[in-house]
Amino acid sequence: MDVSRNKSRIVVTCLNRLMPWVKQEITALGFGINGTFATGLELHGTINDCIRLNLNLRCASNVLYLLRDFTARNPEEVYLQVKSFPWEVVIQPDGYFSVTSHVQHPTVNNNMFVNMKVKDAIADRFREQTGVRPNSGAGLQGVVVHLFWKENQASLFLDTTGPSLARHGYRKKPGAAPMLEALAAAAVMAGKWNKKTPFVNPMCGSGTLAIEAALLATNRKPGLLRQAYAFQHVIGYDAAFYQEQMEQLKRQVMAQGPTIIATDLRTEAIADARYNAALAGVDHLIRFDVCDFSKTRVPAGEKGVIYFNPAYGERMGELAELEKVYSRIGDFMKNNCKGYTGYVFTGNPDLAKNIRLKASQKTKFYSARIDCVLLEYHLY
Repeated sequence: MDVSRNKSRIVVTCLNRLMPWVKQEITALGFGINGTFATGLELHGTINDCIRLNLNLRCASNVLYLLRDFTARNPEEVYLQVKSFPWEVVIQPDGYFSVTSHVQHPTVNNNMFVNMKVKDAIADRFREQTGVRPNSGAGLQGVVVHLFWKENQASLFLDTTGPSLARHGYRKKPGAAPMLEALAAAAVMAGKWNKKTPFVNPMCGSGTLAIEAALLATNRKPGLLRQAYAFQHVIGYDAAFYQEQMEQLKRQVMAQGPTIIATDLRTEAIADARYNAALAGVDHLIRFDVCDFSKTRVPAGEKGVIYFNPAYGERMGELAELEKVYSRIGDFMKNNCKGYTGYVFTGNPDLAKNIRLKASQKTKFYSARIDCVLLEYHLY
């Protein structure tokens, strides 16, 4: 058995409501989609296909490669099925592995118990077949085995990703109430920006929206910002293919991009945003300014986009004060952004009413357990 070359079912997971943009990315890579669900989608391919997906996807979380489907009525049957799999062709005897799971079964009330059963099964298989066993633990720095078990149907996967793709690796200074990188990328992709006209981001915080816009506009893929993946520890890993894909990513990068402006009233926020942008390799593409959002200089005569991600009363600010902020955002867009398309990402639709503009489109998102919406405004 050679899992490095066999085709199998691949499941790409993502945060709730990001699936349409993950699907868009995967289709652009030339893959066919076999099915979708709320937090991901399915396709068919090899481990090398998983490598391509891991390097290219901005909005996904993890890329799972199916090893085996089976039925299990209780944890003991899971143990027996896992133990019967030839792990010695997947994991190095002196390697390291970890186990994650998603379990919905009446016999289980703690996923950690199932994780231990899977670890024990793999370890016992190694002892019987080789006399030694690899190390294991909670850290995701080696081979990652994932069990999906719902009712009596179970699937055993290699998680080819490890730590989630949703974090793109550049945001070392997150600031207050940051937007997750994958969510920010999807929010930019959900708009009508053509990646050539100005992108303006007042109240930028730690700069995530502006940085993701710069990465998108210059075709800088997430794989350029990350060196460690779980697939690199699987027996048969094609290092030459990985290097070839990395070189391709580098060749695709465009040196110059459109005008991108990020402003914030707080000096420390702009300092954090500059630092994060430098780690992402796009600090030279973004013009940073310290000012109140109403003083942001919007290039006139353009048909760009302006993105706001204001507080919405969950972690920062009082509602009465925020009502004034949202009202000022509406005034600013009406008076200073003619010809642009405006976007406001918020988790509080009632506050958004203070913008006093009619939204032409509403795109639902989900952030930190809060229902959110991206509101679009045509600013004539």
